[in-house]
Amino acid sequence: MPKRKLIEVALPLEAINRESAREKSIRHGHPSTLHLWWARRPLAAARAVLFAQLVDDPSSHPDQFGTERAQRAERERLHGIIERLVNWDNVRDENLFAQAHEEILKSTDGKPPAILDPFAGGGSIPLEAQRLGLEAHASDLNPVSVLINKALIELPPKFRDLPPVFPGVADTRAAWRGAEGLAADVRAFGEWMRDQADARIGHLYPKATLRSSGSSAEPVEATVIAWIWARTVACPNPACGIEMPLVRSWWLGKKKGKEAYIVPSIVGDPTHPSGRRVRFGIGHGAAEAPTPATDGTVDRRGARCVACQTAVPLDYVRAEGRAGRMGQQLMAVVAEGTRSRVYLAPSDEQVRAAAVVRPADVPTAVLPKEALGFRVQSYGMTHWADLFTNRQLVALTTFSDLVGEARQKVLDDGASTEYADAVATYLAMALSRTLNKSSSICSWDSSTKMEAVRGVFARQAIPMTWDIAEANVLGHSSGGLLEDIGWVYRSIALVPAHGIGGFAAQEDAAQCQYSGRVLSTDPPYYDNIGYSDLSDFFYVWLRRSLRPIYPDLLSTMLVPKAEELVANPYRHDGREGAKEFFEDGFRTVFAHARKSASTDFPITVYYAFKQSESDSGGQVSTGWETLLEGMIRSGWAITSTWPLRSELGNRMLAKDTNALASSIVLSLRPRPDDAPVTDRRGFIAALESELPDALRKLQQGRIAPVDLPQAAIGPGMAVFSRYAGVLEPDGHKMTVRSALARINEILDQVLSEQEGDYDPTTRFAIAWYRQHGYGVGRFGDADNLARARNTSVDALDRDGLIVSRAGRVNLIRPADLSWNYDPATDPHTSNWEALHHLVKVLERDGIAPAGDFLRAELDRSDGAVDADLVKELAHLLFRVAEANGWTKNALSFNSLVTSWPDIVDVARAKPNVADEEEPQDALDFDEEEN
Repeated sequence: MPKRKLIEVALPLEAINRESAREKSIRHGHPSTLHLWWARRPLAAARAVLFAQLVDDPSSHPDQFGTERAQRAERERLHGIIERLVNWDNVRDENLFAQAHEEILKSTDGKPPAILDPFAGGGSIPLEAQRLGLEAHASDLNPVSVLINKALIELPPKFRDLPPVFPGVADTRAAWRGAEGLAADVRAFGEWMRDQADARIGHLYPKATLRSSGSSAEPVEATVIAWIWARTVACPNPACGIEMPLVRSWWLGKKKGKEAYIVPSIVGDPTHPSGRRVRFGIGHGAAEAPTPATDGTVDRRGARCVACQTAVPLDYVRAEGRAGRMGQQLMAVVAEGTRSRVYLAPSDEQVRAAAVVRPADVPTAVLPKEALGFRVQSYGMTHWADLFTNRQLVALTTFSDLVGEARQKVLDDGASTEYADAVATYLAMALSRTLNKSSSICSWDSSTKMEAVRGVFARQAIPMTWDIAEANVLGHSSGGLLEDIGWVYRSIALVPAHGIGGFAAQEDAAQCQYSGRVLSTDPPYYDNIGYSDLSDFFYVWLRRSLRPIYPDLLSTMLVPKAEELVANPYRHDGREGAKEFFEDGFRTVFAHARKSASTDFPITVYYAFKQSESDSGGQVSTGWETLLEGMIRSGWAITSTWPLRSELGNRMLAKDTNALASSIVLSLRPRPDDAPVTDRRGFIAALESELPDALRKLQQGRIAPVDLPQAAIGPGMAVFSRYAGVLEPDGHKMTVRSALARINEILDQVLSEQEGDYDPTTRFAIAWYRQHGYGVGRFGDADNLARARNTSVDALDRDGLIVSRAGRVNLIRPADLSWNYDPATDPHTSNWEALHHLVKVLERDGIAPAGDFLRAELDRSDGAVDADLVKELAHLLFRVAEANGWTKNALSFNSLVTSWPDIVDVARAKPNVADEEEPQDALDFDEEEN
């Protein structure tokens, strides 16, 4: 019998989700800043999942942990390791990762398996496998993905602890650890690249002249951060004909007291056929600032001529673009000021500097005629090079050529060919970062926080932009090569670079070698993202820079697309054909993986979904059902499902549904070939037998009530998918949809049955809450309900749970409870009362006072309050509140549970250890099994 792994029983889910959300705000040194990729899994989640996938659950060792209490204590210890592992602040804690690796060795007989991600993408999973001391294998069809994974897991270990070779850099430190020497060389040779580029094309990036403050002072020069351009077309009004600017917004900066915006005006110009042109100035102050009604000249409905106010349809603009008659006009120059941006009207010098001829040796690859998220082709942009201004193309070809020259310089400085190739690879990745902010798709972010160039991939798409922000690639601000070299340097310096090497290869997931490797992967999902089309933006330049180093990997003109497992309707005969292609390919991959899967370990698969995926009633994600059905049909048994949230804050679940988090991770094991068949009655009996214990373990773990229904799918689907089939009364096999409905029914039943564990007062309050919430009901109904639970309305009123007046009864809300309440002197407390006072204290005063209150409740001699029951009650009331749409109540109960571990820690800590002896078992939260 295979040992159950931690991921198949319980996870500290709240800590994982909290750190996954926090990770989005961590930039410096984070591996995601090495090279852009779309929809990466958070490193915190990948790290936790891999650890829990390999480490045994304590229930697998009854000889060591023979009681439920012992198992729970050990499980909490392991959860404590995970909670430390997921904290980004600990990624360089060698002792912590040594401890985590030791736990993995204990659970794998000292022979941990290699980890394989056949859809490696941005490399989160292979990187975290390597960080945990495991042999990591990354494969993908996409060569950009393969290069990213080589840079993360394959190259750094090869050059660990080596000093840099750039002259003089090695002498700056006594010792170089991990990939620090390699990182230092990337920075040094990157700076050399930038200096060489400045010598060759620096004249194309002139400084701006600022007006001096004094009458006799000389003008001051300042480095330009960006140039703001407007696309233009000729006004179709025959009486006008002016080159009309197409502008989304006139705003440049919105900081209060430092407002800046573009002010257009019409002036005569005999050189233009219309005899007029638009001149741009800079306005300041809020009084004359653009309003929503006057801001910009183009939106989704069409454009407006700033001179004659003629409404211009977008079809006309598109036709002008396809005819090659779309131009651009400089509107503003953004320069470096003293701790602020300086916005200047365009000068003739700045306009002339950008008037360069398009270089001849730009990438010639053609844009797809249609692609997911692409909007530019209908405006006449048909080649990848069309997404850049001529000056940008000059800079990018210069930088691209310098990657090869830098590689030669590394060789000249005494390094090996392999090392020179590695440095060149990272320099090309820095250039990819520059690309993202050096395209005519970039725009200016005028928000109060930013005032900076916005990258191409603010979304997973290539949209049409009207006003262009052209970054100064030779400057020191965002969009400059030096800035991007710095990002890459910091990323390399923090990768694990263990002695255990990693392997990245270009392979089709349907043909990968799975034998002897444990699978953990985040596959593409339907048409969420068109990876291959989007990554061509980077590929055409990476190929130009690195093809001599990776001739096989970069042999094709564009990223391979025919075999890409994405439901692209443009390549697969429409939406239905794309759906069929994806589902068949998905089943093929996992059926192939099933053939050689180890029975010792579960595999883990991430599922990312669209929030809009639901059936006609809005009840469930049909894509989620398809995924589950596909895995089961491919021979897999699902053993757990965990909702992962990488967004800050919790999204309340929809009524009566298993609504989904930002992604789900499933653990699966190969279903035996001789798995039995059962009927509906047998399936439900198995659910009723197994789900209560699984649910209790979930509730004991650190999981928020908002995530409980989705997590409960795991043990429910584990029952369903262990059978070769579950037969309905008519002889047909039960569908996944029907199974999910049964699981939800049993979940509600189990939660209802938990009510029998509570004291009479709490059971009355639960029943009344189900019917009325905190609203008013009739005395007679309350009296009948109380008598049935061996209590009375008068007693409940005296005890402060309800208010009974004039034949009307209502439960007291947490916020309305008395602040003079003392649990030590209350003669008749209950779990309901403890829960509501805890909510009150937590929401007003925070975790520490709530922990003090819990300690006081548990110190009572009568044992009236049970900490586990209080937590389970919060889970139960959350589900009732969520089902009734009582969102504020649901949030209160959810917040209590998510704060529960910290509250318990405070409760366990004695306020004056020296003065007070802790009573034995005062804080034992469960009893040993009889």
